[in-house]
Parts: sequence; structure tokens; C-alpha cells
Amino acid sequence: MTIPSATVSRLVTYLRILEELELSEVRHTSSGDLAERAQVTAFQVRKDLTYVGRHGTRGKGYTVAVLKREIIRVLGLNQRWKVVIVGMGRLGHAIANFPVAAEYQFEYAGLFDVDPNVVGTSVGGLPIRHMSGLPKFVSEQGVDMAFLTVPPERAQAAAEQLVQAGIYSILNFAPIVLRPPAPQDEKEISKTREHHNVTVENVDFLAGMKRLAYYTRRPSGPEAEDI
Repeated sequence: MTIPSATVSRLVTYLRILEELELSEVRHTSSGDLAERAQVTAFQVRKDLTYVGRHGTRGKGYTVAVLKREIIRVLGLNQRWKVVIVGMGRLGHAIANFPVAAEYQFEYAGLFDVDPNVVGTSVGGLPIRHMSGLPKFVSEQGVDMAFLTVPPERAQAAAEQLVQAGIYSILNFAPIVLRPPAPQDEKEISKTREHHNVTVENVDFLAGMKRLAYYTRRPSGPEAEDI
């Protein structure tokens, strides 16, 4: 079953809300409550949760722990995912030291860079390896995804290296729109199209700050309505 991308994003939001409710020792919730907290409609919540299964009870709503467990299952967060970080500058260091990732079954398996001043050092107990060793490492360790934290001018080439090494899921932190990389080997191209779509998720801090700049400077009075 393929879940629409927008629905996956909302399921992630619902999961965060359920975790907050659980921490507050709230045992039951409703589609209306989830909708208000997620800033969507109750109809949208019920529609999204059809992908999770029927776990609500009329008049009582959803059991927080059960719904949380089922969303975790649907999102694939009940299994361990091996992750490599490519680009060990300040951002790469910060992400490598981010403690919450392990709670969601994300295991940092390897760290990579090309800077000779960085390669051979370690972060969080993991050695930083040279990118030339990436294909062998991915094959031996069964890596599932990569976090890309390189400068923007190197991001496309690094993404292509990742795909050629067999990593098809990339979280891109570089402020650049990546062209979806594709394996060069014809057999691998066929295999990828059939089984492994290359997925790139972009985390663009600069884009977020630019949007904030617009809303921060925008007049709030009647004079703002110029169309």
C-alpha cells in the first residue's frame, strides 16, 4: 500500500502529538483533538488514519498508546535503520551528536568526508572515513539512508556517489535543489526503477528563514491588502 507523501507528513505530525499526549499521561484522544493540534480538519485526520487501520472506538476515540504504536509500524519506525552522514563540518558534527535519533531506530553507522584534516578523526565514537571507501562500507554494513551535509557546490556529486554506492534515501541539508540521481549501470538502473526509487528529502534552513523574513516584515493592517 502506497501512502501519499502529504499523508506521510501528517502521520509524522500525529505521531509527535501522540508522544506529547503520552508524556502528559493522556490515554485517549479524538480526531477533533488531533485535528486542532495538527491544524487540519477532523475529516482529514480520519481519512489519514484509514491508512493506519481502524483503531478508534465510537464515543471514546483513539487509545493514544495503540494509535502511536500503529503509526510507528506504518512509518517503519519499528525497525532499525542504518544511516551514514556525508560531510563532517559543523552541521555534520551536530547531527552526529543529536541524541534523539536513536529513539526512532536510526543508527549512525558511519561518517564520511574528503577533507584529509578531518578523515581519521572521530565523532561520538565513530571514525570519519574517506568517501572512497563508501561503496564497500555500504555493501558490508547494509546502510539504508544518508544525511547529506556538504557545501552546496558539492551536494549533487555527493548525492550521485551515494546512489552509486547503493543508498537510495537521502536527507539533504545543502541549500540546493538536487537532481534525482540515478545509477549509471544499466542493470542497476532497471533494479532501481523496479525496487528502489531514489528519494530525496530536503531540509533547507535558508528557505525557512527567507519565509520568516517575509512574514516578519509584512504589514498586518489594512494597508497590507493591496490585491
